[in-house]
Amino acid sequence: MIVIVALAAVAYVSVQGARPAPAATISAFVLNGALPGPNPSLSWPSGGEAALGVAGMGNLYTHGPQTSTPIASIAKIMTAFVVLRDRPLASGAPGPEITINPAAVTIYHRDKSSGQSVVQVHAGEQLSERQALEGLLLPSGNNVATILAIWVSGSVAAFVKEMNATARSFGLSHTHYADASGVSPSTVSTAADQVRLAMAAMQLPAFRQLVDEPQVELPVAGLQYNVNALLGTDGIVGVKTGFTPGAGGCFVFAAKKVVSGHMVTVVGAVLRQRATAVQPSALEAAFSATTSLLSSAQSRLEAVPILRPGRPVGVVRAPWSSPIAVDASISVTLVGLPGLRPEVSVFIPRRISTPIMGHREIGVAVVNVGGRPVRVPLVVAGKLPGASFLWRLFDV
Repeated sequence: MIVIVALAAVAYVSVQGARPAPAATISAFVLNGALPGPNPSLSWPSGGEAALGVAGMGNLYTHGPQTSTPIASIAKIMTAFVVLRDRPLASGAPGPEITINPAAVTIYHRDKSSGQSVVQVHAGEQLSERQALEGLLLPSGNNVATILAIWVSGSVAAFVKEMNATARSFGLSHTHYADASGVSPSTVSTAADQVRLAMAAMQLPAFRQLVDEPQVELPVAGLQYNVNALLGTDGIVGVKTGFTPGAGGCFVFAAKKVVSGHMVTVVGAVLRQRATAVQPSALEAAFSATTSLLSSAQSRLEAVPILRPGRPVGVVRAPWSSPIAVDASISVTLVGLPGLRPEVSVFIPRRISTPIMGHREIGVAVVNVGGRPVRVPLVVAGKLPGASFLWRLFDV
């Protein structure tokens, strides 16, 4: 009997001591909480609707009904985005040539005769892609929107279909395009949708360069000025104006500001601004509303550390050891407004084999900094040993 018990004990020890230990588990903390502090009191326009956000943040501040409304020429943000997506333009490059045919001249005369914003063209004229986009975005040529739509998609209808598909892919649920220029009252959106679109467009280097140009010399039309009269003031680097009697004054803007040594881009939109006795121009009313809104936002910007060594972003757990923190390897500071949420994604395996040496890299955090992803390696803060013989022996 003693021999049997002894053999059983030996077998138990052999089996338990040799059995593999379970892998350690890793869990991440939720890092997308809002920046601390009360929501700022912003100087919103008295009428229409507006929205404002900070590049790298996952939500916006909005004002007004946020119902679909005509947007006039700010529709050209999407027009330019689709052109640059389908026909990418390297930074500073002219791009391919577009030949102005008699049909394009007919479009120019038709739009001019109906009082639309146009850029003069002649049959046989050669416009580079960059020049055409300059004519679209700076003097806001409606005829150039049509020329580009046909050049990219073969027809305006096909191009507008692409515009709407792109809007759906961005989740712009209150946006619909009926034309490439925005002159149609059926081209509608909201301030919030247009801010989200502008944030995406401003990630394209060519788009950023184009909307920040104060003027351009075109082959036939000659010197053309940017309709954005606020360009260069209060850090404004774009984006697009719009006006029709139905839409009122509209302006989507992007402005840069340095806060505590960190560059930040504020993006906003004001729609449906109306002329008054004091302000007889609807577009000037949009500019005035923008100046007040932007100033109030910029005064509340704060630099907040989002990731830093010593502030855990996750934890490694094993049943034979105390939990070990997962830390960021470097510090990341974002500039934003209280109440906005940073965009932070953590990618780590669910399980990991042991032992784990201290400061071993086991994952990555991706932080949206100014509209661009920054990868931050994640490391184990301390050493996690493998399961000991005694733990294997007695843990059941």
